[in-house]
Parts: sequence; structure tokens; C-alpha cells
Amino acid sequence: MMKKNVIALSLGLAVASLSAQASTFSADGRSNGMGNVGIATADYLAAPFYNPALTALYHGSDDFGVLIPAVGVNANDPDSSIETIDDLQDAIDSLNAGNFGAQADINRLLVELNGKAPLAVNGALGLAIAVPNKAIAANLYLKGYVEVAAQTDVNLTDYQQTFIDLVAFGYSEFGLALAKQYSISEQKFSFGVTPKLQQFTTYIQREQIANFDLDEYDQNETTDSAFNLDAGAVWMKDNYRVGFTLQNMLKQSITTKTVNGRQFTYELTPQAKIGAAYATQSITVGVDLDLTTQKRYNELNDNTQFVRIGAEGNAWDWAQLRLGYEHDLEDTLDGSFTAGLGFSPFGVFNIDIAGSYAGENQLGGSANISFTF
Repeated sequence: MMKKNVIALSLGLAVASLSAQASTFSADGRSNGMGNVGIATADYLAAPFYNPALTALYHGSDDFGVLIPAVGVNANDPDSSIETIDDLQDAIDSLNAGNFGAQADINRLLVELNGKAPLAVNGALGLAIAVPNKAIAANLYLKGYVEVAAQTDVNLTDYQQTFIDLVAFGYSEFGLALAKQYSISEQKFSFGVTPKLQQFTTYIQREQIANFDLDEYDQNETTDSAFNLDAGAVWMKDNYRVGFTLQNMLKQSITTKTVNGRQFTYELTPQAKIGAAYATQSITVGVDLDLTTQKRYNELNDNTQFVRIGAEGNAWDWAQLRLGYEHDLEDTLDGSFTAGLGFSPFGVFNIDIAGSYAGENQLGGSANISFTF
């Protein structure tokens, strides 16, 4: 039951809580199916999510594009904490019902739960309206993200003194990506920048293990807002591309309220990324590397730094098959395989779906609809 709540909570937050939604995960069915590569491969509609310089890369027939919407959700429970918590709550209910033999199960489950890695669930939503233009290509977009993390504080001798700290971080950004392409000695360059407004929200609560419920997360709220910048560049020659981006150039952080002497600080630090790609009409292959580590919660061991690889096969611009793999150099997340499908009849209506899998405790999915004219 609680596993279902994890997915339901994340989807609900991603779709319905834009005012309380960060850039660790972008909902984009095409890139998600390709191992989340995008620094040199994303299309002009999804460009602000990966590299603003890509806003200026489009087909000559493109005049206008709309992404409405892109949604995605990821769940990571590396040590099966949710299953153990479920079992522990059942054993506590059994003990309270008069089954004193359940105490042995409680003791065993407390030992099993102690020291387990935090559970994390995140969801994302993206919208974009793009106007390709040789003078200045523009993409007006909205991106939302939410991340929920739960960490246990176990008392091995008393379940009533065993607690779960639940922390939620929400983020939304509204920005305008601007880019222009240049040609120099048969080589093309594109440079882009994204000024954007950001809003941050945190929640924190501490619950006894017996009363813990992921549906009840909205306590002790803090909010903040900020201005930020992304910048990027792409070099192109023949079918080859190399891209670089610096996201969230101005470091931001937000600290939760203090609950029972505990608080958490979420950091949104500048992220430098590089990508390379080989792209033709029928096939695209790309690789991305995070040059910096993303810290996220200071108090949790949840840093990430990814290397990603992905490929797309395109059948006459009507259907696409995508595969990819991403590896976390920090070993916070397991290596994840991705796959996706795209359908784009007449080059006007586009639907992309993707899924990721790194074992039954780490999986995700995304989908988007777009129109290009």
C-alpha cells in the first residue's frame, strides 16, 4: 500500500503543485528514453531543460512549437525501506491487537531498518512555447520539480522512540531561453542564455514509525524565490556536435524549519555539463557528462554525478526507437537502463514515452505531447 502511495504522491505533486516544485530531473520523453542525454541532442522545444544554445537548432520548416505538457516520475528505494516500514507497521498493529508474539518481529524489523539508505521520490512537469528565428530563437518555458526524501531514526530497543524524518523540496522556474547561431569557416556555433525566476518550497516533519504516512507531508512550510541564469554553447560540423552548459549559475539554498532539533538544507548549486553527439536524419547517438556534483540535501548522503549515453533510430520522421543508460559516479543511484518510443506523423503531432529501470527499487517513467509547425 505504501509503495502505491509513493508513486501517487509523486505524480500528484508533479502535476498539481507547480507553485511548490529543481533541476535534477526533467520530464522529456525523448531525452528520458535516451538515458537522459540532452546537452548536444535535445530538440529546440526541450532545449531550456538541457542547454539553451539548442534553442537555435531547428529544421528550416519549423516556425512554431508547443510542448503541452511533459510529465515524469522517478522512485528510488535502494534498500527496500518502504517494504520494511510496511512490515513493521503491520507488526505494531498486531502487537496492539494483543498478539504479544509480534514483539519478536518488531525487534527483528528494527534491526533490519536501522541504517537503511533514504527513500527518494521525484516528479517533474514541463511546458514550453518556442519560436525558431534566425535573428534570435526564443523558448518561453515553465519547469516544475518536486523531491520527497524519507530517512529513518531507529531506536533498536523501543519502536515508540523510532521516527521517520520526511523532507520535501519543491521548485518551479519560469524562463525565456534565447539563442543565436553563427557560421565560421564551415563550422556552426550556437550560443544561448536563459534568465529565469525560481521559487523554492520545503516541508519537514517527524513522525513515529507507527504513524508514518507519505500522504501527510505538508507541514512546516518555508518558501523563497530567486533570479538565476543558465548559459550554453554548441559547436557543429557536418554530423558532429559538442555542447556545454552551465546551469543555475547563481547558487541558491533553502533551509527547512527546525523540528525536534533537526533541519535540512537543500542546495541548488551551479552545474557544469558537457555533451557530444553524432546526428543524422536516421540516427542520433549522444553522450553527456556532469562535470560537477549535485549536492541536494546537505544532511543526507544523496549527491549525484552522472555519465549518460543514448541513441535514437528515426524511421522516416514518423516513428522513433530510443535506448540509453546512465551511471551515477557517486554511487547514490544504481545504473539505470532506459527505453522509449516516439510517434510523429506528418511532423506536426509528436508523442514520446519513456521508462527507466535499475531494479525493482529504482524505476521511472515519462511522457510528453508536442506540436511543431
